[in-house]
Amino acid sequence: MAIDPTTSAVVLIEYQNDFTSEGGALHGAVSEVMDKTDMLANTKRVVDAARQAGVPVMHAPITFAKGYGEISSHPYGILKGVVDGECFVKGTWGAAIMDELTPQEGDIVIEGKRGLDTFASTNLDFILRSKGIKTLVLGGFLTNCCVESTMRSGYENGYEVMTLTDCMAATSPEEHDNAIAYDFPMFSKPTTSEKFVSELS
Repeated sequence: MAIDPTTSAVVLIEYQNDFTSEGGALHGAVSEVMDKTDMLANTKRVVDAARQAGVPVMHAPITFAKGYGEISSHPYGILKGVVDGECFVKGTWGAAIMDELTPQEGDIVIEGKRGLDTFASTNLDFILRSKGIKTLVLGGFLTNCCVESTMRSGYENGYEVMTLTDCMAATSPEEHDNAIAYDFPMFSKPTTSEKFVSELS
């Protein structure tokens, strides 16, 4: 299945130092799966191929003001972990997009992500529709959390959703594998970075 560069977009979810880099607050939790999938090298190949083909590359970082005033004063679940770990605070190294995937000229940074679903608190849908995008290609963190939430919303909103299974990571191999085996095929077309690049060229 060939991919139409004029109606596709690559959306990179939370490739921020707190996840991706040694010393990041959550890096230890995801490093095992990152190594297993080789997600950073795979993502770099996808991004290079996408830019070359004229596919928009969109970055969706999550950020909070110091003190986390934007969210409930009694967070629970994954957002409690973010607050307790003091992760993704605006202006910090941890919240910055990792150097190797720094947005380039022509890339789009989606602003306003404060929760799990990239559509929920951002202008992502507006930007996609204004650019005539029909196919979303997703990678990032966490496989079974923000990537999955965004995948489901993309599906509900009528986009064709492709998930790059070797360009994402979760906090355990079991969670990563389980999401890809059971949830992803219901709401997306799971594929690999290699297959995506070959279908693009």
